[in-house]
Amino acid sequence: MSLALYGHPFSSYTQKVLIALYENGTPFEFRCLGPDTPQHAAEWLRRWPLRKFPLLLDGERQIVETSIIIEYLQLAHPGPVRLLPADPMAALDVRFLDRFFDLHVMDPVQHAVGGALTGDPVKRQEGLALASERLERAYAWLELQLTGGTWAAGADFTLADCAAATSLFYADWTHRISEAFPVLRAYRARLLARPSFARAVDEARYFRPHFPLGAPDRD
Repeated sequence: MSLALYGHPFSSYTQKVLIALYENGTPFEFRCLGPDTPQHAAEWLRRWPLRKFPLLLDGERQIVETSIIIEYLQLAHPGPVRLLPADPMAALDVRFLDRFFDLHVMDPVQHAVGGALTGDPVKRQEGLALASERLERAYAWLELQLTGGTWAAGADFTLADCAAATSLFYADWTHRISEAFPVLRAYRARLLARPSFARAVDEARYFRPHFPLGAPDRD
């Protein structure tokens, strides 16, 4: 088996790549990074000392950054589900939405999580307040953007939906998507029902008690 993925099942960005792999049934070895697998951590850090995961290994070629990993998979290990459109302009739209979910949905969540991890109640509250403000703006934009479509960029499941699934999953835990955004709530529900993401969610269920902001009893 040539493909190996270093990451953690509860990591949003690891899940983003797992969705792409599961969508196409791509064979790979998952090398979980944790206290029980120090050999994986040592190899990961040797290959990518910037300490970010996931990292995809294809033979001796290593690929990092989730969007790049997913595009690489389409080029080097294509499957029946094309996650980036062949049309350049349509692909540009997908790439933009991918960046939107990573930068304007997942980034505020990570800011709130970082505040909670400090153990300082003031920093926790400040982090949550800033994240809530940013997420509310993102939700409002997405409510209009997603109206009339099945998936983020239209009728087809794409790279943008891989990003949306994990970011909206944790965003709703951080700052609940209210009933003022019915289109966005319905989209998140469709993502949760997608077999590739449902599998990633189930594989990470064991780690929910470790969510720094407290995992809700749902999803």
